[in-house]
Amino acid sequence: MTEKIAITPKTHTTPPAKFSHGVKKGNILQVAGQVGFLPAVEGQPPTPAGPTLRDQTLQTLANVKSVLEEGGATWDDVMMIRVYLTDVDYFAEMNAIYNQYFEEQGLSGPPSARTTVYVGLPAGLLIEIDALAVLDS
Repeated sequence: MTEKIAITPKTHTTPPAKFSHGVKKGNILQVAGQVGFLPAVEGQPPTPAGPTLRDQTLQTLANVKSVLEEGGATWDDVMMIRVYLTDVDYFAEMNAIYNQYFEEQGLSGPPSARTTVYVGLPAGLLIEIDALAVLDS
């Protein structure tokens, strides 16, 4: 049986509950929901990247990418992305930011599948993103 490995980049804080920022088993890497917190500073609470959707979306994508990289994956390995927004009015703006971000990533193949839903998040947070990657064996 393949071992399950927890993935936590050094830039991330310890999760507030019993979960990992990512978990890898065999060639599957699931990135847990990431939010727009700036890289962790020891002894300080997590800090959002900024008050705007743009600030938080770009930092959230950077946080997902760091978990992917820690687990040996890239955006090209991602099969599914789920985006959680706190307000339906953010959808068009988030799509514009998301599209520009992925245009700049130089993907070698088609983009991943994506779902967007609307949720409640802790005060000050506007977006959360998770991803599922399948690595070459």
